[in-house]
Amino acid sequence: MDFRWDLIVEYAPLFLKGTLLTIGLSIAGILIGTVLGLFIGLGKMMRKKLWALPFKWYINFFRGTPFMVQILLIHFAVVPAFLDTTNAILAAILALSLNSAAYVSEIFRAGIQSINRGQMEAARSLGMTHGQAMKYVILPQAFKRMIPPLGNEFIVLIKDSSLAALIAAPELMYWGRAMQGQYMRAWEPYLTATVIYLVLTLSLSSLLSLLERRLATE
Repeated sequence: MDFRWDLIVEYAPLFLKGTLLTIGLSIAGILIGTVLGLFIGLGKMMRKKLWALPFKWYINFFRGTPFMVQILLIHFAVVPAFLDTTNAILAAILALSLNSAAYVSEIFRAGIQSINRGQMEAARSLGMTHGQAMKYVILPQAFKRMIPPLGNEFIVLIKDSSLAALIAAPELMYWGRAMQGQYMRAWEPYLTATVIYLVLTLSLSSLLSLLERRLATE
C-alpha cells in the first residue's frame, strides 16, 4: 500500500479547522442537549399523563428515527421555515442538541427514579418545596449515578457529529470526504479522521473517568 503522507500534510490545516468545528458542534450539542434533556425528563415524570404525553412523544420521535433523517429534515425543512434559508452549522447544532436531549432525558429520568423516595419525603418534611428538594437533595445524588451513561451519550454525540458532513457543515468528516474526492484515495483521509475521532473520544472518556473518581471520594 502506497501511503501518501504528503496529502495529509497538505490537508492538515483543513483537518485542524474541521476538528475545531467538530469540537464546537459537540460542545454545543452536549450543553444544549443536557439542559433540554433535564426539562424533558422531568416533564415525562409529571403525574398528569396528559401533560407528560408531549414529552413522551418527543423522546419516541428522536429515539425512534435515524439521526441522518433528523439532520436532513432539520437542515432542509425546519431551519428554512424560520429563516427563509438554511445554515449548515446551525442545523447541525440544532439536530445534535434535539437528538441528544431525547437520550439524556431518559438518563436523567432513570437517575432520579433510582433515588429512594424516602429522600424526597424527608426533604419535604423539613419544609422544602418539591423544586428545592429536587435541586438540593435528589439531583446531586442522582448526578453521580448518571455520569457513566452521560459520558457514553457524549461520546456517541461526538461520533454522530460526523453526519454533519451530509449537509456540508465543514467539520472533520467534511474535509475527509473532500480529500478523498480530490485525490480518489481512501486510506489517507479516512484513517486520519479515524485517529482524530479516536483521540477526541478517548480524551473525553479519560476526563469523565477522572470526574467519576473524584466525585466517588467526596
